[in-house]
Parts: sequence; structure tokens; C-alpha cells
Amino acid sequence: MEHFSERKFSLSPLQLILAILVIGAVFSYGFYRHYLLKEDLIRLEATSKNLEGVIDSLQAHLASTTVLNRDLNDFLTILKARNTDFQNEIQQVSQKISTLEKLNSIDPELLQKYSKVYFLNENYLPSELSLIEPEFLFKPAKPIQIHSKVKPYLEVLERAARADNIDLSILSGYRSFGTQASLKSQYTVVYGPASNRFSADQGYSEHQLGTALDFTTKKTGEVLLGFDKTPSYKWLTDNAYRFGFILSYPKANSYYIFEPWHWRFVGVSLAAYLHGESKYFYNILQRDIDSYLIKIFD
Repeated sequence: MEHFSERKFSLSPLQLILAILVIGAVFSYGFYRHYLLKEDLIRLEATSKNLEGVIDSLQAHLASTTVLNRDLNDFLTILKARNTDFQNEIQQVSQKISTLEKLNSIDPELLQKYSKVYFLNENYLPSELSLIEPEFLFKPAKPIQIHSKVKPYLEVLERAARADNIDLSILSGYRSFGTQASLKSQYTVVYGPASNRFSADQGYSEHQLGTALDFTTKKTGEVLLGFDKTPSYKWLTDNAYRFGFILSYPKANSYYIFEPWHWRFVGVSLAAYLHGESKYFYNILQRDIDSYLIKIFD
């Protein structure tokens, strides 16, 4: 048995050389493989470093781009705000121009205080005059004129009064400078200086504006006495402001006797203000009245 074992595991010189060569080849391949792997590792590490550099570069670019975008957004926001301000300025200027154009189209005399305060010369005429419908006149056959832009308000007032079963007719409307002069002359002849308490001199009458009216009823007629005791006067006191009309000469005014029949158009806004505050036209400042001129026909 021992001889068999020795024979079995003994190597010849040739076999030993071959074994050594094989082992050397294996180790050489291992070293070569190790070398290749090391080279791959070095190359990968270099690539990784390059990638890190690229990543750092991209991150830096992204950061700078973010800052640029933020700056651009801030600049855009500023531009938008400036554009909005510019548009607002344009709108304000346009509104001012529109307001001035509207004011230029409105007769500034329409809200002035007359009645011994301001004067209308003999050449003054309302910009537009229209005939009042005969159905609203005390004497349908006697034509009466009114400012054309006041006429629609007057017609609505008259129809509202009729809807409430109120007897309300128009006795007088527009009077020219000459007509007022003739009328005042007649009153002066009959009443003397006392006429100054109930009749305006020419140039100082609200009737010349074409926006003042004298109302009456079938009962009071042309004399007008007792008009303040009628349901018509009460209705006007409660409702005329809704149509832009105000009582010019209330009790205890400083200009003329109490004239419950004499009503003047000043526009719905001003009339509503005066009614709500229980004030009268001639008792407030002219500059406060003037602020309502632009709204007189609104």
C-alpha cells in the first residue's frame, strides 16, 4: 500500500515544470487582472472626479441662473408696477379731460345765485329751449318754454304728480331779459318800491336761465295766493327734489317774499342734498354749489 501511494503522488520533473508553469500563469493572470482592475479603478475615479467637477459647475450655473431669474422676476415685477401706475395716470388724465369736456359743455350760469347776487345781461340766452307740452300748462294755448335738458325732468315730475292725483299746472317758465324788464316795470307802476319784494329786476331773475318755473292749480289760478295751503305745494315739498327741483324762496329768506310756487331745477344730486340736509340753495356757499354743476343733468 505504501509503495502504491508513493507512486501515485510522485511527479516527474516534466510534470513538476508544467505544474510550476501553470501556477505561474495563474499568478501572472491574477496579477494582470489585478493590474487591469486597478487601472479601471483609477479610470473610474478620474471619471468620477470629472463628473463631480461637471456637477459642481452645473450647480454653480444653476445657482447663478436662479439668481438671474430672481433678478429678472424682480425687474419684471417693477416694470409691471410701473406700467400699472402709468395706466392709472393715463386713466386719471383721461377722466380729467372727460370732466373738463363735460364741464365745458354745461352752462356755468345754471347754478349761479341770482336774485340780487349775480347778473345776467340782456344777451344771455339758454343754450337750448323747448316748448312745454300743452297738457302741463295752466293755459294750454299760451306757449311756455323751458331749458331743453330740464324738460324731461319736468315731464316726469308732472306725470308723477298726476299719478298721485295732484293738480299741478305750469303758469310761467323761461322769460327773456326784455320780458322781465317789462314785467318789473308793470309791477313798479302798480306797487311802487314794494315790487322789489316779489319781482326781480331784469338780469337777476332765475326765469332767464330757463330752469325756473311757477306752478299753480286750478283753484289758485294766476293770482297764486294760497298755493302754500294746497296739496300740490305739500307734494312738491315732499317730492320735487327727486326730479331735481328746489324751492328758491322759502319763508324768511333774505331776497323776496315767500314764493311757494317758484321752483328751480338744480339737478337731482344737489336737490337731494339740500332736501336731506334741510338747507336752501341761497344759504350755502357758491363754491359748494359749483361742485354739483358737472352732475346737474345726470
